[in-house]
Amino acid sequence: MKKQLSLFLLAFVLSVASVGAAHAADVALTSVGQSPDAVMARVVFRKLAVDVDYDALMKPEALAGQKVLVAVVGGSSKGLGAAGIDQDQEKARAIALIEAAKTKGIKVLVMHVGGEGRRGTLSDLFIEAVVPLADHLIVVEGADKDGLFTRLVEGKGIAVDTAATVRATDEPLKALLALWGVL
Repeated sequence: MKKQLSLFLLAFVLSVASVGAAHAADVALTSVGQSPDAVMARVVFRKLAVDVDYDALMKPEALAGQKVLVAVVGGSSKGLGAAGIDQDQEKARAIALIEAAKTKGIKVLVMHVGGEGRRGTLSDLFIEAVVPLADHLIVVEGADKDGLFTRLVEGKGIAVDTAATVRATDEPLKALLALWGVL
């Protein structure tokens, strides 16, 4: 009896481990620019009860079975330094990741949740690199005060949703994820 129970427990543990290892979340989440904004976006996903594969330095090979890649853009020289990369390396990583997602049929959502306060030369470098590659944008009000996002999506068929705050991104995010088959 004890041996049967041990075998049953072993089989159960192995089956749970194999299922967990084979499952990827429907959403991959990364930072573009290494600001803390992606962590703030992760909180919104938790509020929506959406599991994400989060890696601030996600590489193309990490994309495996997800339906959506969310790239949260906002530059931080401190964050780049802590990650041990420079702005050119980060830009190249982000573009390669988004291009890999597109090749795999993964939808790309670019979010800018830092508003006007997270804009500037460094952030704008990343915004200009990734926004034209997006399928959809969600930005916090004030971020497009100078019309940069509007100019970057003009004529590209990329829809832009705005929200008053980071927390308020939950509604457009929920609607978009439902449209893209995640919720």
